[in-house]
Amino acid sequence: MSKRDYYEVLGVQRNAPADEIKKAYRKLAIKYHPDKNPGNKEAEESFKEAAEAYEVLSNADKKAKYDRFGHSAGAGSSAGGGMNMDDIFSHFGDIFGGAFGGGGGFGGQQGRGRRVNRGSNIRVKVKVNLNEIAYGCEKKIKVNKQIHCNSCSGQGAQNTSDFSTCSTCRGTGQVTRITNTILGQMQTSSVCPTCEGEGKIITNKCKSCFGEGVVKGEEIITINLPAGVEDGMQLSMGGKGNAAKRGGIPGDLIVVIEEIEDENLKRDGNNLFYEHYISISDAILGSSAEIPTIEGKAKIKIEPGTQPGKTLRLKGKGLPTINSYGKGDLLVNVNVWIPQNLDKDEQKIIEKIKDSENFKPKPGKQEKSFFSKMKDYFE
Repeated sequence: MSKRDYYEVLGVQRNAPADEIKKAYRKLAIKYHPDKNPGNKEAEESFKEAAEAYEVLSNADKKAKYDRFGHSAGAGSSAGGGMNMDDIFSHFGDIFGGAFGGGGGFGGQQGRGRRVNRGSNIRVKVKVNLNEIAYGCEKKIKVNKQIHCNSCSGQGAQNTSDFSTCSTCRGTGQVTRITNTILGQMQTSSVCPTCEGEGKIITNKCKSCFGEGVVKGEEIITINLPAGVEDGMQLSMGGKGNAAKRGGIPGDLIVVIEEIEDENLKRDGNNLFYEHYISISDAILGSSAEIPTIEGKAKIKIEPGTQPGKTLRLKGKGLPTINSYGKGDLLVNVNVWIPQNLDKDEQKIIEKIKDSENFKPKPGKQEKSFFSKMKDYFE
């Protein structure tokens, strides 16, 4: 497939000055940066295409040859196809500025200089009940993880004399190769394969961790959960994940909230729902009752003539909104219990009153159904 015109790739005119070309490339590089488009092959190809175009158009000699001969001059033949991500960041890392932190590195790695190891993240589930959700809580959990080796303080060797400068990269953590092209020599850099970018080699490894700087262990971690957390919510604790090799940056602990279902109260966002059952006589004559809430028992009044499905709202008796001062409500759905087995005397009483006008349904005056009221409430 033929390559697109480099000026078209960057979206600039042929007479565009150097600063405009640089600005156009930076815009595209940020748009298609791998950190912003993880796993997106099309974005990765666009990222490489923009780098190839900028590699040529930012160089006065290469640009002049390209303007004269086009792609037939071989301009940038290795910039896109043979250039890997490390090469691109090595050449143009300064283009990104602080857009992706620390020099524009890919995948958390610096585009230039020595590589810094990073520990992996750990994901744990923490179970909480409604009471803990309502007020926030402190949890202590035991986490099996990689920890720093005590014998070598996580460095992989006992003494500084046990390290030597890598002879391959001379301590820089990167190796440079020069390729001859029709446009001239092109220099690219990549992570040193001998020291894996660290710039040094351990000559006498720690006997406990065998030079890794980390060993298997466990840690008791205290987690402070704020009020209002929800099932499935994830909280991150920086630096509490696996320790990194040889004194690098530890990973994070990802805490996943698992809500324990309450036997009485059901949750929907910050609101709580409770199903309350009353007898026919209480529905007719009225009564009072105690119902469970997060704060303990609360007394409610059943008005005479209460219809099945009537909803009572206890304002502010729900759960708090995380990181705010608002609270949801407790919605009590009143259900009227219909007896299934009556004795003869009870049947006689019902027979006497069933034809009374007061016991005949009056559709125009019926309460709305529970689901209709819920719809009205949320709207």
